[in-house]
Amino acid sequence: MSAPKIPLDDLRVYCEDCRACPLWEGRTNLVFGVGNPEARVLIVGEAPGKNEDLQGEPFVGKAGQSLNRLLSLAGLERDDVYIANVLKCRPPSNRNPRPEEIQACTPFLREQTRTIDPEYIVTLGNFSTKFILKTEVGITRLHGKLQSAGKFKVFPIFHPAAAIYDRSKMAALEDDFATLGKLLSGEIQL
Repeated sequence: MSAPKIPLDDLRVYCEDCRACPLWEGRTNLVFGVGNPEARVLIVGEAPGKNEDLQGEPFVGKAGQSLNRLLSLAGLERDDVYIANVLKCRPPSNRNPRPEEIQACTPFLREQTRTIDPEYIVTLGNFSTKFILKTEVGITRLHGKLQSAGKFKVFPIFHPAAAIYDRSKMAALEDDFATLGKLLSGEIQL
């Protein structure tokens, strides 16, 4: 893995430009990626919700607690990964962003990907999986199956919040995070 191409602090300043975007309206914080800039794993979530907006970081609240537990199944902690959101400043009330809004946020996620230079990108949920892989195939078919996006290995997994609302997804989530741990350790190769 190569060193980050630009310092994260510089990237944070760069991303502050998106405050002019209409997606910024109604937000309290710019929810920017957090974590280890030298991480082998970049986790891409859906978009920040109310808790993330209030606290200014991704994956807090119940979904964050669930993510922490699932990361441990992969032998990881928060300090071992970098977490970014696809649409990190989408208003909490906007559940269906328009294509032009997604396009406006794409450069900021791309810069995070280039800066972190991960070995694996884990996409959590349908939206981020379709966004990263540029596909219409849903998470139900893709989860737990290693994919390719350019030079990156992409591992789609259900969003941790999905199991909060649908307990039947918990077994798949746990299996997929355990598989991620095996991929990282070299125990298996898909």
